[in-house]
Amino acid sequence: MTTETSPRLAPIQAPARPIDAGVRIGHIHLKVADLDRALGFYCGVLGFELMQRYGTQAAFISAGGYHHHIGLNTWESRGGSPPPPGTTGLFHTAILYPTRAALADALRRLIEARIPLDGASDHGVSEALYLRDPDENGVELYWDRPQAEWPLTAKGELAMVTQRLDLDALLRAQA
Repeated sequence: MTTETSPRLAPIQAPARPIDAGVRIGHIHLKVADLDRALGFYCGVLGFELMQRYGTQAAFISAGGYHHHIGLNTWESRGGSPPPPGTTGLFHTAILYPTRAALADALRRLIEARIPLDGASDHGVSEALYLRDPDENGVELYWDRPQAEWPLTAKGELAMVTQRLDLDALLRAQA
């Protein structure tokens, strides 16, 4: 295939008008095999609040009383299995914590629930914990450093990194 015949290989072009800077991703909706098991993880371990439930089919959960940050449903997935490696789909859901201490609390919850981490990274701009939910959906729990502390190149460009996150130091973070 050539670039001319394949839109997938076409060069990225700047939009005629950039998206409004106030746009945010409002929520995600995950297909799960077992709603109670998913709620046990997202509410019981991570601490999200159940806002509304539709039997065994769907539930909407949030942080801080929003109508929902995460929708969980079994509409197409009840009793199902995760997609096999090598298929497309969601890589991970990233949940942003307001402070380093709040991320430390999340790590404590994971340790208490004996939920293993897939990884833990310091990206310079953020610190992140990586894990899987009961349906093998990737989950990133992270906090952003203040923008003034983000690493920059000599040209002033963002210089994100991936370094080992010191979990013991994170656990010492105080509220």
